[in-house]
Amino acid sequence: MTFPGTDNGKPVVYVWDPVVRIGHWVLVASVLAAWLTRHSGGSWHEWTGYTALLVVLVRCIWGWTGSHYARFRHIVRGIGVTTRYAKDVLHREEARFVGHNPLGGWMIVALLSTVASVSLTGWLYTTDRFWGVEWVESLHSRLTDGLIVLVVLHVAGVLYTSYRHRENLIAAMIHGNKAE
Repeated sequence: MTFPGTDNGKPVVYVWDPVVRIGHWVLVASVLAAWLTRHSGGSWHEWTGYTALLVVLVRCIWGWTGSHYARFRHIVRGIGVTTRYAKDVLHREEARFVGHNPLGGWMIVALLSTVASVSLTGWLYTTDRFWGVEWVESLHSRLTDGLIVLVVLHVAGVLYTSYRHRENLIAAMIHGNKAE
């Protein structure tokens, strides 16, 4: 069976289910919208932050209860495996994974944690107790900067992995299939 976005007519595996794929793109849109409205967005900025937090919560639940490739136990690997994989990447000898590779798995953890932290500090800043508190605003801003760095690294990793393994990971995140 062939599918658009897979290579050389290889058999495909259904990897990313609709919860993962839709959640991914809603998270992309909400983070982008929150970033674009960060200086004058008012309630738009707040609601895109709440949307991002909701997606993170759903994804965390799905990470424990979802399909095979969505579960954290299949995504997050130990530090030894991840370190070896990173060394293999540096030597251009890394293995291909049908699901997330070890670095990609930890990137998911970092992105979800950071989005949740940005969203929670943003919400905290809207409360009576923390409205106008400088350290909350500063933390929110610094976490946002960190999130941007993580997003850039994530996109670079996706492009690198797509190139190295000759597969279209962006298309796979749209239709859910990857070559075996």
